[in-house]
Amino acid sequence: MRLVSFRHAGADKIGAAVDGGIVDLSARTNGRWQSLRAVIAAKALDELRVVTKDAAADLALEDIELLPVIPDPGKILCIGLNYASHVGEVGRQMPTVPSVFSRLHNTLVPHGGDIVRPRASIDFDYEGELAIVIGERCRHVSRAGALSVIAGYTCFIDGSVRDFQKHSVFAGKNFPATGPLGPWMVTSDVIADPQRLELTTRLNGAVVQHDTTDHMIFDVATIIEYLSTVTWLEPGDVIATGTPDGVGAGRKPPLWMKDGDRLEVEISGIGTLGVNVVDE
Repeated sequence: MRLVSFRHAGADKIGAAVDGGIVDLSARTNGRWQSLRAVIAAKALDELRVVTKDAAADLALEDIELLPVIPDPGKILCIGLNYASHVGEVGRQMPTVPSVFSRLHNTLVPHGGDIVRPRASIDFDYEGELAIVIGERCRHVSRAGALSVIAGYTCFIDGSVRDFQKHSVFAGKNFPATGPLGPWMVTSDVIADPQRLELTTRLNGAVVQHDTTDHMIFDVATIIEYLSTVTWLEPGDVIATGTPDGVGAGRKPPLWMKDGDRLEVEISGIGTLGVNVVDE
């Protein structure tokens, strides 16, 4: 399934993306769950799968407003420096354990929305990433069992304000409206192996990043094992898994995003997340 969070007629809803538009799962389940996060927490994905099977679209895509696929995650955890090619282009040492930072909820942006270049800086960079959505409350998850706690996968853009990031990773990664997430969550039954995906980032139609997830330094299972050692992972938590080389900061001269740009991240088996760059 490709599950979405969206707004229609002033109400926030959950749905499934199908050929021709969106199946309104909120309407078809009598509003039983208020959010996709609540569906995941209730372990109700199989129920939605039954409702969605063979269903025709209730709404056209142009008639709804997509939201970040998980609008209200309990945590947004991000892994930095997770592709050797990216470590090399930014001149850092190869990590021996995952490098973790967090994002705030107000950084999230939906597919089709605006990623905002802050007025405080022009050093505004892109990072296309695979993101994981956690499916159950868990701690001390073994690497062997890690994929079983995943509800699904989506695309993420880690918009980075590089000059602020030099003195504070948290600051550089947490300006409002700099973290697009979506367009939908592909449920984990669709993707058997998250290390066999192809990631492409395009800026104004030109490919600026292209790699495969088997080149991660720490694979998805290792990331979950590590993070679940540190803290409880909860249903609907989002984990961004890092970016490959090709970022603007690694180019000579640097390639910063600017007002009017179009940014897209495409991941095989998931889809394409697209946003517009605007000035604050």
